[in-house]
Amino acid sequence: MKEVNKDIIKQLRVNERIRTKEVRLVGEKGEQLGIMPLYQALETARKHNLDLVEVAATATPPVCRLLDYGKYKYEQAKKEREARKSQRVPLLREVRLRPKIGDHDFEAKARTARKLLDRGDKVKVTILFRGREITHPEIGLKLLQKMVESLNEIASLERQPSLDGKRMSIILSPGVIQKAKK
Repeated sequence: MKEVNKDIIKQLRVNERIRTKEVRLVGEKGEQLGIMPLYQALETARKHNLDLVEVAATATPPVCRLLDYGKYKYEQAKKEREARKSQRVPLLREVRLRPKIGDHDFEAKARTARKLLDRGDKVKVTILFRGREITHPEIGLKLLQKMVESLNEIASLERQPSLDGKRMSIILSPGVIQKAKK
């Protein structure tokens, strides 16, 4: 939270920290008060018990606004906290299967994948081959296709099945890509 306040303070100059001769002054409610010398703008701010804050330093002349700087900093920090709270980074989660998995176990794994997709995470479905099972990759491919079909209403296939050593995997992402059926 302290870092947010430091960023705001670094970006905006307030009252005596403003280093120009003339400023374009904007009032509390957004009304234009015109271009005036800095000392006159500071007097106006003191008269209204407000701070003079430089909001657009690159403009000619710089734009300054009359506002309560402490309240402004608090509201900006609050907005940043809310924005951070609503952000969620989708993770890549993995569900592992074996080629000789039973139907009930497969359904349990599909339910797990469905929960992960509902939370907004991407799911990597991996088939692990042991020993001579790798001689029948078509079994793994059928399992992956079955998984895609069981989750097709809530997920879309992001990466096609690929064989990497003794692992075959796909990646499913939440949300369905709408396809034109005509």
